[in-house]
Amino acid sequence: MKAVARRQLPLRPAGPDTAAALLDWYDRERRDLPWRGKRGKRVDPYRVWLSEIMLQQTTVKAVIPFYERFLQRWPTVDALAAADTEDVLSAWAGLGYYSRARNLHKCAKAVVSEHGGQFPRTEEGLGALPGIGPYTAAAVAAIAFGIPATPVDGNIERVVSRLFAFKQPLPGAKRELKRLAASLTPQRRAGDFAQAMMDLGATVCTPKRPSCLMCPLQQDFCRTGFPASMDARPGSVLTYCLITRLCRYHVIL
Repeated sequence: MKAVARRQLPLRPAGPDTAAALLDWYDRERRDLPWRGKRGKRVDPYRVWLSEIMLQQTTVKAVIPFYERFLQRWPTVDALAAADTEDVLSAWAGLGYYSRARNLHKCAKAVVSEHGGQFPRTEEGLGALPGIGPYTAAAVAAIAFGIPATPVDGNIERVVSRLFAFKQPLPGAKRELKRLAASLTPQRRAGDFAQAMMDLGATVCTPKRPSCLMCPLQQDFCRTGFPASMDARPGSVLTYCLITRLCRYHVIL
């Protein structure tokens, strides 16, 4: 053995292959959450919407028992629309941010009175409902209806910024991160892809001490380098990333 030459192997450009790799990982590692449907089957838009509203600024662990109690008490959007506002607020107690509960009830009433109890099937239509912003509209459109929409929250911003080694600080970077995320969104299985990005950001590509060796994108697609190349300035989306590419070298005999 003459020497060891450390050399990073060429990265593949992010695109359809990135989505395929992430979906393969998601099929094996997806979190079992009560609002998710089985692969190949559409999930009830009401359940997707309810979970997305509850998950705003609240952890998955905290949301699950509230979600299950809500669904047991009001199993459909029609049932929720017919509920008394005070009952909805009482059932929400413990989740905080009560404006979400009020908008939840207003939205349910709007879906029933203006859309015949059916959620709109477009981002634009969903975004016009009370309490539904761009992220929630994209999430419901993708997950419930399979539309190639791109929800981008903090987890997904972090994944995309590391994948492309994007260093522009927030909030100015949001529009470009949205564009980059949209460039990855596949035409098919858009909902699964959105949830795969969420899972990757929540369980692997975490804010601190990310599990890069477990990442399905690290080997071939991620352009974030070793810690020395990271931008740790306040406000940067690349705040901390422990990337280990020990397997990226050739042994020269």
